[in-house]
Amino acid sequence: MNGWTELDRFLHTDPRDVGCEEAMAMLHVYVELVAQGSGAEQRYPGITAHLRACGPCSDDYEGLLAAISDPDA
Repeated sequence: MNGWTELDRFLHTDPRDVGCEEAMAMLHVYVELVAQGSGAEQRYPGITAHLRACGPCSDDYEGLLAAISDPDA
């Protein structure tokens, strides 16, 4: 990997992207809506845009979603 993909993604950031701080502040709410199938993408488009663009925040989202979705956890 040469880093061009990350640079290209950064340069074409969605203007709705709320950034890491706001996305992390609302992540628990967003994950609950996703788990319930309640239209999180429509309700929080800025968080959706951010999670598509930010690998570390996306990892946190995936981990939290897995944690609340796993009945054995």
